[in-house]
Amino acid sequence: MIDLSGRVAIVTGASRGIGRATALALARQGASVVAAARGDHADAVAAAIEAGGGRAAAVAVDVTDPASVERMAAAAAERFGRVDVLVNNAGITRDQLMLRMKRDDWDAVVATNLTAAYTCVQAVLRPMIKQRAGRIITISSVVGQAGNAGQANYAASKAGLIGFSKALALEVASRGITVNVVAPGLIETDMTRALAADAQESWAGRIPMGRLGRPEDVADAVCFLASDEAAYITGQVLAVNGGMYT
Repeated sequence: MIDLSGRVAIVTGASRGIGRATALALARQGASVVAAARGDHADAVAAAIEAGGGRAAAVAVDVTDPASVERMAAAAAERFGRVDVLVNNAGITRDQLMLRMKRDDWDAVVATNLTAAYTCVQAVLRPMIKQRAGRIITISSVVGQAGNAGQANYAASKAGLIGFSKALALEVASRGITVNVVAPGLIETDMTRALAADAQESWAGRIPMGRLGRPEDVADAVCFLASDEAAYITGQVLAVNGGMYT
């Protein structure tokens, strides 16, 4: 059984969907959780964790602002004394065919999905190196592996996270830090719920397991990679996609 007691985990984009499920799952396994999101959006998930007997703090963060990210990391260390796990989950989409894609939409997606992971890692890496232990887990996407029409910006950012994580894993492996990626397929979130029923059926038909994934499916994979059971796994991409892409 996974036991994360005594660990402190930061989860970005923790207010809903995969991020919320991940924050709750880490707390259930015993971790103290810093739920980070814009404004006060993470307050509810932190309150839910504490109501269930866990330890949590909600922190406002703009992952595209390095100063805001530094404040997030400092708040985590001040509240819980250390950071053991970083889950880079915050992300956005601004879909459009390439011929119509505005530069602002490209820049916003790359800044939030890719550059922010670099910023968040830099904010926690030195303490992890000093304690000679850490887990860095980044949420990519099946789109970063297989591509998808109308999502060139999103696919580029999510593919970039894979390359970033593989390079980082080689840099820090000797310091007891593992770096891995979870690549979800189509997951039941606010975004997919907004799709028309026929579109949902069409997507489900492309998944060998015949259903969309649940946020909890991804959260369970994150908990495993954060655990001692995954201590010898680094630089890997764990696909959680129901067989959609292999």
